[in-house]
Amino acid sequence: MSLLPALLSMVFLAAPLAAVAGAVTSADGSDLIGKLAPPWLATEWLGSPPLSLADLRGKVVLVRWFMSTDCPYCTATAPSLNQLHQEFKDRGLVVIGMYHHKNPEPLDARKVSGWAHEFGFQFPIAIDRDWRTLHRWWLDGHNRDFTSVTFLIDGKGVVRRIHPGGTMAPGTKDYQAMRSTIVDLLSEPRGTPRGP
Repeated sequence: MSLLPALLSMVFLAAPLAAVAGAVTSADGSDLIGKLAPPWLATEWLGSPPLSLADLRGKVVLVRWFMSTDCPYCTATAPSLNQLHQEFKDRGLVVIGMYHHKNPEPLDARKVSGWAHEFGFQFPIAIDRDWRTLHRWWLDGHNRDFTSVTFLIDGKGVVRRIHPGGTMAPGTKDYQAMRSTIVDLLSEPRGTPRGP
């Protein structure tokens, strides 16, 4: 009879540990695939009036965090973003650049505009001050290798692919995988996601 209380206490202790173990996330963000993307918290926009994710329902949305032209990952990835924008903008893809400031001097929106121009960006740019959206979407509670992450969101607002940062240059397998998913999503009936 004294064994029963010991077994019950082990069960009650194991339940919270199982919940914590289930909350473990992956460094590549695969745990976010199939989940709704939260609204972004950026209010400053370049080359566009302010946009919200809700405004873009029915569109496929690619969101990439970038910084200055000093960033080798950003410089290598910029041609991919430009290619995807040019190739698919008329078919329903919206590319959003999210600037996150890493430089030691204070953030200057004119410099951000200059870097976007140097990258050749012709799509909307949001300034993610204090990395509010980056933290909400990617960093909070996670150990991530990069901040230059890319999210691909379907017409219902569901995350369908993540490139976890670093370089996504034209011709690489990461670029090809992102492009292939864009083609698939644009081929779906508007706003109707397939399974993750």
